Amino acid sequence: MTNPLLDDWTTRFDLAPFDRIEDADFAPAFDIALEEHRREIKAIAENPEAATFANTIEAMEAAGEALDKVLSVFFTMAGADSNPERQALQRDFSPRLAAHSSEIFGNKALYDRVRQLLEARDSLDLTDEQQRILMLTHRGFVRAGAALTGAEETRMKEIKARLAVLGTQFTQNLLAEEAGWSMALPEDAAAELPAFLRDAAWAAGEEKGADGPVITLSRSLIVPFLQYSPRRELREEAWRAWAARGANGGETDNRDIAAEVLALREERAKLLGYDSFAAFKLETEMAKTPERVRDLLMAVWAPAKAQADADAEVLTAMMQEDGINGALEPWDWRYYAERRRKAEHDLDDAALKPYLQLDRMIEAAFDCANRLFGLEFRPLDVPLYHPDCRAWEVLQDGTHKAVFIGDYFARGSKRSGAWCSAMRGQAKFPREQAPVVINVCNFAKPKAGQPALLSYDDARTLFHEFGHALHQILSDVTYESISGTSVARDFVELPSQLYEHWLEVPEVLDRFATHAETGEPMPRDMLEKVLQAANFDQGFQTVEYVASALVDLDFHDGAAPADPMAAQQATLDRIGMPRAIGMRHAAPHFAHVFAGDGYSSGYYSYMWSEVMDADAFEAFEEAGDAFDPATAERLLQNILSTGGSREAEELYTAFRGRMPGVEALLRGRGLAA
Repeated sequence: MTNPLLDDWTTRFDLAPFDRIEDADFAPAFDIALEEHRREIKAIAENPEAATFANTIEAMEAAGEALDKVLSVFFTMAGADSNPERQALQRDFSPRLAAHSSEIFGNKALYDRVRQLLEARDSLDLTDEQQRILMLTHRGFVRAGAALTGAEETRMKEIKARLAVLGTQFTQNLLAEEAGWSMALPEDAAAELPAFLRDAAWAAGEEKGADGPVITLSRSLIVPFLQYSPRRELREEAWRAWAARGANGGETDNRDIAAEVLALREERAKLLGYDSFAAFKLETEMAKTPERVRDLLMAVWAPAKAQADADAEVLTAMMQEDGINGALEPWDWRYYAERRRKAEHDLDDAALKPYLQLDRMIEAAFDCANRLFGLEFRPLDVPLYHPDCRAWEVLQDGTHKAVFIGDYFARGSKRSGAWCSAMRGQAKFPREQAPVVINVCNFAKPKAGQPALLSYDDARTLFHEFGHALHQILSDVTYESISGTSVARDFVELPSQLYEHWLEVPEVLDRFATHAETGEPMPRDMLEKVLQAANFDQGFQTVEYVASALVDLDFHDGAAPADPMAAQQATLDRIGMPRAIGMRHAAPHFAHVFAGDGYSSGYYSYMWSEVMDADAFEAFEEAGDAFDPATAERLLQNILSTGGSREAEELYTAFRGRMPGVEALLRGRGLAA
């Protein structure tokens, strides 16, 4: 009997045959594919012929195809539809993959071949893209510790293996805590909520096997509950559970894991000759140094905190009018901010939601991509890993460009948050390869037969993740290792955050924000209120984000703290964190930072990218048209199609003619003086 993960996929567009794949297939396929990649790397390293770009760099690019197939399916399913079997496999695979990576980057013969090519690069007649690949490959070896020897080399391998174990454990602990908590809602308390939230709470109760409505720790459920429930004691219970994720004691507590991760990262950086992990990590980003990151964050912190402090006074007065004395608390902020928004902008989120249907917002995202870049989206009927998933073929000028998969609804088996990943990246070597891109979100699932309704924040998330998808779909480079989103971490959020701006283009909402029951377009006065309120509560939103980014930077810039919770509090005290605002991500549930290295020392990157996205959208505004063809073409040619083929600063300057300052960001958030 063959293993569907290792077979040639004869499905449409060579998609994974999800209808044939079982959990029992993963371990044997992984073992075989890992050993095959090991043999391929050994053959490259021990090739008796002199090193050439083709027999070394391109050979490495082409190696590992079977392993990529197995892992793309496994990690997609482990993140979006986990179960005990997949969690156990993840605990097994992660340290073995870390060891495999260490084995490759610690292969002295392979490193020597790469180093020889780098030293001879001026005589190799390489294209610009090949020069870039060679530089990045050599840099990757050096930063992985390829130049280390003896005890230092051994220790580096041990650190990487241990970090892989800890990252997996952190993620699984967080998933367990989020899946394990729910709060039963008395029916009279549920009756006080808007219909969309009441329905979502009942649907969550059904999924949990409860007798009635429940609130879970899914962001799409708990945030609107904190906005709308008039019951302060229930808001407090829900907020405390949300804030305590990963810090409840017992087997799923993440505090000791965070401390060990930080200590190991510092040791890793010191082995490579860096003063701190932040200095090591930021060297390859646009920011380059911790000092530049801190300067940006503090430039935004000051006006954001001033706005938040002013807002807190207004909300406190509202609370006291309700007869509640004492300080405004974190479980009060969203409730009173929502009431204030309704009063000042006459905008009721519950009245707005019927105009933000999930299906219509997907259509809006697709339509903008069509007008900007000529993309078409045709529904596909193919087997996928969960019944909630949907797929589309993406075409450009009638030619197949990609497959796009959307997995939009929250469920207990899915980790929290929203993300985009490529199950297959775009490439032209060793053969033409069209990408398979997936957006995963956690929107509240409606009752059967009812349309899914989004908050405005949900709709923005949908556009954000689709911006990442476009970066993958429109990629046009030769080598997969630099295609799509394979760019500097503080550049990767530019396309996603830029795409959010099209949700605020009046003609887009005018056309696609139609009522779920009547089909009528959003009334003009409501549309104007939505756009006027776009910056509402930006003090709160900016403070909760920047506080998390500063804590992340402080964790990694200097000696690793033995007690991350104490270090976190010290940072918050130093910057004057408002007491009524919680961090967006506290250490025990800061998956961006502790589930892997991706955003470690890099959570600031959303803000760094926002400096560019605010400035980039102004290019369209200066052209007088949000769909200006010439500006869209410049964006396509210089950013969306280029992947990591050139330095990020060079790409942005080619698009805009210069690098931006922080002013456009402050204007965009309504925080400019």
